[in-house]
Amino acid sequence: MQGVDARSCSAFCRNTPFTAWSLLGSDVYVYSRRVNYSKLIQELCLTGVVGSRRFRTDFLQDLPTPGTGPHFDTSVPNNLTGLVGKTAYLHCRVKNLGNRTVSWVRHRDIHLLTVGRYTYTSDQRFEAIHSPHTEDWTLRIRYPQRKDSGIYECQISTTPPIGHPVFLTVVEPVTEILGGSDLFINRGSTINLTCLVRFAPEPPPIMLWSHNSEVINFDSPRGGISLVTEKGPVTTSRLLIQKAIPADTGLYTCDPSNANPASVRVHILN
Repeated sequence: MQGVDARSCSAFCRNTPFTAWSLLGSDVYVYSRRVNYSKLIQELCLTGVVGSRRFRTDFLQDLPTPGTGPHFDTSVPNNLTGLVGKTAYLHCRVKNLGNRTVSWVRHRDIHLLTVGRYTYTSDQRFEAIHSPHTEDWTLRIRYPQRKDSGIYECQISTTPPIGHPVFLTVVEPVTEILGGSDLFINRGSTINLTCLVRFAPEPPPIMLWSHNSEVINFDSPRGGISLVTEKGPVTTSRLLIQKAIPADTGLYTCDPSNANPASVRVHILN
């Protein structure tokens, strides 16, 4: 804090380790580690004087009263699956927050990400979203990667802080065309290409097929082209081309709207 000589504050408690600070009656959130605890002792710490005002920190003991103090709405889903590169939203709903503060902490490295609406990490992919007069505090993660998977905790600055875990799994969908990278078809036979999309957080809204980089037109004069798509945990898209001709030779690509494309090269044999 600018203009203030910061000093240490020691606290000893036989309960869950925590350190709570207040500044002129308002709570200040401090994340602390390696605190030694023994018997219950109250201590007062003075951090310095600015002008004529004295700032102090108190070791607080009051716990929120069940049913009246701040608490989490546990009906909000806390097990989420995100897609690599697609913005992920981790939701937290707090009842009766009062003058407390909501923070987000990443568990794997005990990293404080946000406090209130402010970002406390140098990784600007993380951002807290909150609309005034609402109970929702959302952690937004832009361009998530698989390494971002793990537990994130929504915390309320009570004494001690109370938390609600949110589990995030970031997956990278896999697109595959069955049969290998090359497919050999006899002239006059049916070309049957089956495309599978796995590990997508939701079925692809759109599945496009292209031939030599041109989107396939199912109403073309060539005729005999059909597509059957079944959406589910594993989405299947089957392209059928009747009575194969030499012009059907080339690269076929299956392109889901929420996953990477996959391709196969078809060879028509006389």
